[in-house]
Amino acid sequence: MTDDDDGRPAAWYEGLTQQPDSIFDGREQPATDVSYRTLTYEVTGRVARITFNRPRAGNAITADTPIELAAAVERADLDPRVHVMLISGRGKGFCGGYDLSIFAENGGDPERGVDPTTGGVLDPVVQARNHNPHGTWDPMVDYAMMSRFNRGFASLLYANKPTVAKLHGFAVAGGTDIALYADQIICADDTKIGYPPTRVWGIPAAGMWAHRLGDQRAKRLLLTGDCISGRQAADWGLAVESTPATELDARAEALVERIARMPVNQLIMAKLALNSALLSQGVANSGMISTVFDGISRHTREGYAFQTRAATVGFREAVRERDEPYGDYRRAQFDRPAD
Repeated sequence: MTDDDDGRPAAWYEGLTQQPDSIFDGREQPATDVSYRTLTYEVTGRVARITFNRPRAGNAITADTPIELAAAVERADLDPRVHVMLISGRGKGFCGGYDLSIFAENGGDPERGVDPTTGGVLDPVVQARNHNPHGTWDPMVDYAMMSRFNRGFASLLYANKPTVAKLHGFAVAGGTDIALYADQIICADDTKIGYPPTRVWGIPAAGMWAHRLGDQRAKRLLLTGDCISGRQAADWGLAVESTPATELDARAEALVERIARMPVNQLIMAKLALNSALLSQGVANSGMISTVFDGISRHTREGYAFQTRAATVGFREAVRERDEPYGDYRRAQFDRPAD
């Protein structure tokens, strides 16, 4: 504390770079004009805005996504101006999951899948070969890939500063692996949220559902592959707030503004203290086990049948055949899980 702090109204609300004799005095502001392939990053006031930016592909996850997300989160974490991060998606939805065509549809020609990292475990040709139903599967090559995605997404949880996910349109499959790592979720009433791939060819690798929803409600969704609406996500405690889609931006801004008003060191201490309880529940262990089972689910008899069907008729048609018996193929919203 300095003498300058005495008597100034609400001096505790001044930011780290605004305080008299700040340790950041005279230092240049961290750059924010960094370009990414899958997202954009900007800082306005005390809010870092990380926005998935592949709208034509439903913001589908590629090999770049976890690297770039973790880099953007780290940039915000180290920026003294930033108090809170807001994660969202451009276009019709937050995130539609993984770009699965590399494995399910384009196994022999994966150029339209994730960006290549030639010669490593992320090389799309290598992963396509490892997903060949007629070949031998190496589960640890699979795990090396998927655990890397999880580590990138988990940066939202392990960041020192609070993270808020703003969901609209859809947050399904791998998109929920990202969203459920955020400290707070705010969503539109009609957002579609769930993990339909548990019906075949997938287990949520992040393993966050039971930690966020509790045992019974997590099982209610993952034992059926059903989705819920943003409204029900708020009712169940998965989201802190749900609002009409037309009001989502305003409500999200109100939330991050209230968070950003707090001193950044208070925010960090509160988050670390609360995370200690969450981590003691075994979040890391849940992610490890779920990632292994996600790989196994893609290499069962049923998983191979789905993959072969997708390669024959296309991934969209295979998904339609998977979901139509449940009555929710392409269903935009739900008042309750499908019966």
